[in-house]
Amino acid sequence: MKGGNAMAMTFIEVKTTDPDFNLALEQYVFDQMPRNRGYFMLWQNDNAIIVGRHQNTLAEINEAFVREHGIRVVRRLSGGGAVYHDMGNLNFTYIVDASGGARLDLKLFCQPVADALGALGVQAEVNGRNDITIGGQKFSGNAQYVREGRVMHHGTILFDSDLSVVGQALKVDREKIAAKGVQSVQSRVTTVRPHLPKDASLAEFKALLLEKLFAGQPMERYELTAEDMEAVEELRRERYGTWAWNYGASPAGTLIRRRRVEGCGTVEAHLLVEKGVITAVSFRGDFFSAVEPEALEGRLMGARPVREDFEKALEGVEISQYFSGMDRETFLEILCGARRPANLTEL
Repeated sequence: MKGGNAMAMTFIEVKTTDPDFNLALEQYVFDQMPRNRGYFMLWQNDNAIIVGRHQNTLAEINEAFVREHGIRVVRRLSGGGAVYHDMGNLNFTYIVDASGGARLDLKLFCQPVADALGALGVQAEVNGRNDITIGGQKFSGNAQYVREGRVMHHGTILFDSDLSVVGQALKVDREKIAAKGVQSVQSRVTTVRPHLPKDASLAEFKALLLEKLFAGQPMERYELTAEDMEAVEELRRERYGTWAWNYGASPAGTLIRRRRVEGCGTVEAHLLVEKGVITAVSFRGDFFSAVEPEALEGRLMGARPVREDFEKALEGVEISQYFSGMDRETFLEILCGARRPANLTEL
């Protein structure tokens, strides 16, 4: 790594695009691989949102869009904001000894990437605390995890991603204003491919980037063994593939779902979520009801704030008794934060 730690480096070829597995692999390399050398990985995730360690997952994602489009949501070890990954995005990871002890130094790892892109004819700059930009537009977000004298630095490179999906998947709705935790900051983004002097596929770009990053430096390649794969799979099962980690590890917060429904009125649902499940519910608005909606609260307590759990909790319930003029499907959509313009009006 130019300008960084001079220790011997090993390149680990990552052959899966499974986000649960790939984040488990990062932790495995950080925790279990020999510490007498550094490691570098280039990898991809297929349709995933990766949230920061201290974020409230439900406050960062457009849950309805994510569910409808089969986008995976996984929490990483490092802090920072949520990012979207697709097969047009390339991720990079350094795992080396931490210079300066536990001090975070993102530029140390971002600058070599910017320099490598410069060698490819792309004028990239390191801006702010953790961004790499082209012409002031962000294409790379970065984060770090430091423990026991080692640092894991990972970042994204939006090479040819679908930016329209990025905006929809990570849309933070006004309904989520009361959620606690570190929130992502929206910024102008771009992709690398249009800025290349000579067009290249992502596979070609990956090879060129690796060549420029480590030009003139010895690097050995490491193939994961069956034992490595088994250990990573176990970590995936126990942590990165679980609701408890990806959602339940969020800071406690209140989800506010507010809509005006034609023929019913304004309905506002306040869902207090702790450790990934609902622990308190209240309904407010100018609706009419034959039965007080507080009677529904007991059914929703302990449910995860996802459609599957809402459907199960409300099985057999006549919603119009609690919210006159509302049908079951509309109520489920409100609880889930979904949108149906035909009969829902956003406030």
